Amino acid sequence: MPEMCTDSWQGRALVVGGGGIGRALSTELARRQSSLLVTLATRHPMSDEEWTVDLQCKDSLSSLTEQLRADGHPLRVVINATGRLHCPSYQPEKRLQHAEQSALLDSFAINAAGPLLLAKAVEPVLSRDSPFHFASLSARVGSIGDNRSGGWYAYRGAKAAQNMMLRCLSLEWGRRLPLATVTLLHPGTTDTALSQPFQSFVPKEKLFSPERAAGHLLDVLLGQTPSDSGRFLAWDGQDIPW
Repeated sequence: MPEMCTDSWQGRALVVGGGGIGRALSTELARRQSSLLVTLATRHPMSDEEWTVDLQCKDSLSSLTEQLRADGHPLRVVINATGRLHCPSYQPEKRLQHAEQSALLDSFAINAAGPLLLAKAVEPVLSRDSPFHFASLSARVGSIGDNRSGGWYAYRGAKAAQNMMLRCLSLEWGRRLPLATVTLLHPGTTDTALSQPFQSFVPKEKLFSPERAAGHLLDVLLGQTPSDSGRFLAWDGQDIPW
């Protein structure tokens, strides 16, 4: 697939999320696009080069907006690589009686609201006349049309909600920011902490390393144009039903 024109894409790229895929995306994007200044943003930075952002904190998102305004580099790419499937207080629901309000709200805050609020935070620095990519990791299990097994109410529902929100965003930006491209990406099952409890059900050849997943995702992302904005794509470039 064609890569970005480096002359057009000089500026800042922001990868949000300090997990395995986020860090791999940051490294691979910097390797492929030397004209981009690639920055990783996470709740818990591991170096002075990384930025701090918490998508669940309004003040943190406001600080991100101001940091971008003062940055001096045009923002060209934002990739949201955050997400939560499980944590010490809850696991994916196997049946209705496992559903809890706290888990539902937490999943929606991180997996649905977080990406949209990130877009809201970066919008003030975007220009109508400059190309821009906004991509967010979704999941095939968030597809309503592809759902054949049920369960996982909080995660499935939140990812489906993210899909709807960012589809709406693609239509709004299509009118106001015609050079912006919004893409929802399914990375495949990747060997990270998110999937670790469920890897025994995945054939080895279908369990990707973070580096392999990042490569696939960038192959897809860098081939998208504003006319493609709003698509929900798998790691191999295939459209996923809503």
